[in-house]
Amino acid sequence: MTVAVFEWLTAGNNLRFILEGFLINLQIAIVAMVLALAAGLALALLRLSRNRVVSIATGIWVDVFRNLPLLLLILFLFLWIPQSARETWEDLMPSWMPESWHSGLMLAGLSGLVLYNSAVLAEIMRAGILSLPRGQREAAQALGLNYQQSMRHVILPQGLRRMVPATVSQLITLNKDTTLVSIIAIVEVMRRARTVTATSGNPFTGGGVEAPILEVFLFVGLLFIIVNYALSRLSRLLEVRETERTGSAPKVEVRGLEEQVA
Repeated sequence: MTVAVFEWLTAGNNLRFILEGFLINLQIAIVAMVLALAAGLALALLRLSRNRVVSIATGIWVDVFRNLPLLLLILFLFLWIPQSARETWEDLMPSWMPESWHSGLMLAGLSGLVLYNSAVLAEIMRAGILSLPRGQREAAQALGLNYQQSMRHVILPQGLRRMVPATVSQLITLNKDTTLVSIIAIVEVMRRARTVTATSGNPFTGGGVEAPILEVFLFVGLLFIIVNYALSRLSRLLEVRETERTGSAPKVEVRGLEEQVA
């Protein structure tokens, strides 16, 4: 495959058009990552609560959203969220935010991503905390630390270190899943890619260089590979840095849901 095959990419504004769509995906991913990490940690701590009612209720919440197909969840929220909530979202959105964020449809897409990924991250974080030897908790108690203090100063710092590979893996999945919001008419990279292929390679005037759908999607896939590979390398860099700082590598790493079940 030669460079000439991708002639459509430099024709008109095709490259800019697709990159602007991909930027929307990255914006959605970054916001969803921050919210999902915060919500996931809160759910993990509630799941480990000594209050049995809180623990069971949180476990049900996590199991429900973790086992729902993300596409189904996004479509459900799109139909379930009332128009008044969408209008409130549009009214509260600052003027400096990108145009795509001013659509009330974004509320359903972002909510679906956060609900699903926070549930998965909660299980990853819970597994990371439970993977620590019991002696760590006993040592914290011997030092006179209460439950909250031992979690903050002893358990979480070590548990988070073990969660890095699985957490980054889930964040990479979240980044890829942002393409699903196109199902509710949010104009992101996949929808823009289809626009390029449907208008003979020029989404503005039409009649440009033909853009075969396979080549367009290969280019979109390459964009995701670049970003997700960068995330995986960042994960590795954090692991190496933590190992150098502490002088030892974690003996157990939480890598995914399969190990949690085991």
